[in-house]
Amino acid sequence: MIKNYISLLQNNDLKATIQRTSILKSIDQAGHINVDEIYEDVKELHPTLSLATIYKNIILMQENNVIVEVPMNGQKSKYELKKEEHMHLICQVCGKIQDREIRPEAKEALVVENFQLNSSKINLYGVCQSCQNR
Repeated sequence: MIKNYISLLQNNDLKATIQRTSILKSIDQAGHINVDEIYEDVKELHPTLSLATIYKNIILMQENNVIVEVPMNGQKSKYELKKEEHMHLICQVCGKIQDREIRPEAKEALVVENFQLNSSKINLYGVCQSCQNR
C-alpha cells in the first residue's frame, strides 16, 4: 500500500496536513473504513480533531481523487485509497469488503457505443463465504 501520504496529497494538489496524513494512514491500514471508524482511530493520536474536520477532509480528498467512497447498503459508506480499477464484493451480513480485479472480458462488457467510459465503480452485494458457513 501507499506509505508516502505527503507525496500522495501533494501529487493531487492538496496540502499535506497532519489531519489528512492521519486520515490516509487510518484508511490505508484498514483497507475499507467508515468515517466513524476513522474518527475513533485518528482521535487517539489527535484528541482535539473533530468529526467535522474528518468529514471535511474526506470530501476534499474524494474530490481530488485521493480516496474513493464505497457505498454500503443500509450502512455508512466506507472509504479506501484510490488504486487500480477493481470491483468490490460486499457482504450484506458482516459488511466485509473484498477487492477483486476486473477481468478483461468484464471490461469489454462495459464498453458502450458512442460513450467514452472514463472510470467505473462495480459493487456486488451478497453474502461472503464466512457468513454462509455460519
